[in-house]
Amino acid sequence: MAPQDDALDEAIWIDLYGPQPAQIARVKALGIDVPTLEDMEEIQLSSRLYREGDVDYITVVLPGMTPEGRKMSRPICFVLAPERLVTVRYHEPEPFRRFVANGGRAGVGCDTPGRVAMGLVEDIVDHLADALEEIGRRLDEISGEVFGGGRLNRINVLQRSLESAGLQGERIGKVRLSLLTMERALNYIDQFPAEKETGKDVKRLARGQARDVLSLVVHGDHLSARVSFVTDATLGLIGLEQNKAVSMLSAMVALFAPATLISSIWGMNFVWMPEIQNEFGFFLSLALMAASAGLTFLYFKWRGWL
Repeated sequence: MAPQDDALDEAIWIDLYGPQPAQIARVKALGIDVPTLEDMEEIQLSSRLYREGDVDYITVVLPGMTPEGRKMSRPICFVLAPERLVTVRYHEPEPFRRFVANGGRAGVGCDTPGRVAMGLVEDIVDHLADALEEIGRRLDEISGEVFGGGRLNRINVLQRSLESAGLQGERIGKVRLSLLTMERALNYIDQFPAEKETGKDVKRLARGQARDVLSLVVHGDHLSARVSFVTDATLGLIGLEQNKAVSMLSAMVALFAPATLISSIWGMNFVWMPEIQNEFGFFLSLALMAASAGLTFLYFKWRGWL
């Protein structure tokens, strides 16, 4: 990567992070057009993978941090020319920061633009694999919370688990989008003409990365299925917990219904009421209320409603 004050015509890799008009003009002076963010956000395949002369434009979507500190996925364009690689980006994915921090010491080398590009691709694929591994570990934790049972505030635990599962599903969606664009980009590189500098060397490296991407796509599908399963199970358990609460409330209402009936009958202030003058009438009514509640409780237990 060449700093702004260096001679760009000698640079192998030029990284444009939020390029300014002066920087774009310097790169254009080398015969390379710099796509705008609006151009890079076009979803047509012909707008993301194309060739102008001997320069290839390859756009992928990667998660990263914006200058404002927000996490989001944005496109990054790899402009691969015979003499140099130009990357155009408007956010900072972790692989780029890590590649720069390591001084570009990639396993494939950095002596040609194609090898620099494949070094970045290697770090990107490793980062996406780490993201899927982290999501898998988080799903294990969520599954333990959902199926653990026997906890207080069970509804609150299930609601938090449902939110966490939805968040992991959103993360999987972003990773899968990145893998999709990476897969298309690597297939495009594999179709480079054999006479290009990248034709023999980078094509071989791209095939290896394409196999890794394919395996990650399969693993991402597996994690998506797990998210769906955990979400459905959580919703089902929340429904059961709510039904249990409603059943308990209904049972309590039914349990005291006979006692309420008895108290209502003897609470009618008519002139003539049986046992109204009995000195043991109050205790008799209490006994009838307790007996009716007890018999109702035993009946509910016998039917398995409690």
